[in-house]
Amino acid sequence: MATQHRFSQRAARGVFLAVLTAALISPGWLRADFQSIQPPPAKPAKKPGPDFKKLRLFMDAELKRWEVPGMGIGIYKDGKVLLNEGFGYRNLEKKLPVTANTLFAIGSASKAFTTMDLQLLVDEGKVEWDKPVQAYLPDFELKDEVATARITVRDLVCHRSGLPRHDGLWYGTSLTREEIYQRLRYLDFSADFRSTMQYNNLMYLTAGYLVGKLTNGSWEEFTRQRIFEPLGMTSSNCSVEISKKSDDYSLPYQRREGKVEEVPFRKIDNIGPAGSINSNVNDMLKWVTFHLNKGKVGDKQVVSEAGQKEVYTPAMFMRQPMLSIQPDKQSHMVYGLGWFIETYRGHMVVHHGGAIDGFYFLNAFLPNDNIGVVVLSNLGGTPLVQLSMGYILDMVLGLDPVWEKLIPERFAEAKKEEAAAKDREKEEEAERVKDTKPSHPLADYAGEYEHPAYGVISVEIKDNALQGKHFFFDFKLDHWHYDVFKPSDHLTKITFLTNLKGDIDQLSAALEGSVPPILFTRKASEAMKDPKFLAQFQGTYEVREMTLTVTLKGNALFVERAGQPTAELVPYKGTEFSIKGREGSSVKFILENGAVTEVVMGGRSGSVRGKKVK
Repeated sequence: MATQHRFSQRAARGVFLAVLTAALISPGWLRADFQSIQPPPAKPAKKPGPDFKKLRLFMDAELKRWEVPGMGIGIYKDGKVLLNEGFGYRNLEKKLPVTANTLFAIGSASKAFTTMDLQLLVDEGKVEWDKPVQAYLPDFELKDEVATARITVRDLVCHRSGLPRHDGLWYGTSLTREEIYQRLRYLDFSADFRSTMQYNNLMYLTAGYLVGKLTNGSWEEFTRQRIFEPLGMTSSNCSVEISKKSDDYSLPYQRREGKVEEVPFRKIDNIGPAGSINSNVNDMLKWVTFHLNKGKVGDKQVVSEAGQKEVYTPAMFMRQPMLSIQPDKQSHMVYGLGWFIETYRGHMVVHHGGAIDGFYFLNAFLPNDNIGVVVLSNLGGTPLVQLSMGYILDMVLGLDPVWEKLIPERFAEAKKEEAAAKDREKEEEAERVKDTKPSHPLADYAGEYEHPAYGVISVEIKDNALQGKHFFFDFKLDHWHYDVFKPSDHLTKITFLTNLKGDIDQLSAALEGSVPPILFTRKASEAMKDPKFLAQFQGTYEVREMTLTVTLKGNALFVERAGQPTAELVPYKGTEFSIKGREGSSVKFILENGAVTEVVMGGRSGSVRGKKVK
């Protein structure tokens, strides 16, 4: 998940095909004796069942075509598991096969478990879908005041908060779930509250955080006790660290520069409610069966039938369906609470997928046809997951096998996309301004730059080049042009910004494409926050006809003068401080022989100097 390497799905366009039926009514005026001589009505021809031999041949061939190490397939229909098998390998090097018990990451399909957690609490009267989040989490805060006050529990889980993804806040970071939750207030919006659907993992983190608060526990504990255990999902877990202790788990693989390689597991426990669950074919079949059985396990009603339907009741309109077969036709998809809902060739399909480094998953159920399908893969982002889902639905529904015919076309499209990516790199290079230099010596760019949500980007000089670090990501900063540097193996360029003094004091990085670049401000030295260091600047200063009084409160300096409110002095560098709330204004203390003797007041119109008198 990540990235659409962070809990994302590739949506495509599709079509609704109407199914026409005709009823033949026998004339009621026929005499009985006439009817008696007619041949008995022919029995309707029995539709052939799914051809699993053909499916196995299909999977073997397509695994090779798409270079997918391994996949797991599960099919349920009319009260029976028709298929639960593994294909290919869970470990390429050791040639360990995928089985129906092999654990894979299911990524964003975890969201449906979080919404089911909430529905269980709704059934118990502990939460209401349409009540403001602040009624349960008083410290919940977003940058938009209207959204903060009005956003409901339902809004959290149908992607209509107005916030874009901002996945850089959690992906690859060491921040805890609560730390991320507390930083939501600093994130920019890209749309008005409830105006459009914008997929957002952070709101699902908040939903899981709410589950923990309401139950005096954690999202993980509640999910395990109230869903995994009642459904008999004995292998499923909420952390890849647990998966790695299993005897049957898959390694993650990713295509890099045209080659399939094993990649490290991505631990995403902090965003768990949005995507950290790991499961297998057998357990996920129990999950889709639970939904087809209207919230029951056997004779036990785990969640109310009305509540079970609530989670796949449409809440937000979407422009493009996923199970596309005719791109030239217009069709649509809607989002419920943790589920996508669309019509596939006249059949209602409820589904959700999930992607995270090295894994891609899709599960679906057809409530009106009593069919459930799960597809698990250990190659991140492979189109074969959706293609297999379409192929299986055609087969189980007894429809003309359109996907089988489309696959070669989709394969060619995928290859064109790979080539197009290389062309985009060439276009980017053509936009580079040649033969330019940075405006400052490299040493001036070194330092720590901070954003209240996205944390710190550290820049240092190593081997005569700039080296950057953001959370767990280390990267070399190659000069691109002017004060723009390009991180190695990273997603966005970094621009260093100069203030009115000529100092490099900020950097910007487009970590979220739908909002302006994120600004990181250079941090002052930690020594400038030491009360022992700050104490020497206390006193009274005469600047022309003004009297300034500098006082120390805690670990911060404050300055006051007649007729103006007291202002905090924010550490800048050396013995210079910015005046908080007054852009371009500063106070610099002058030392002689280790003692403070003067102060320099800076502003947009220049600077003035005064002596310390007390």
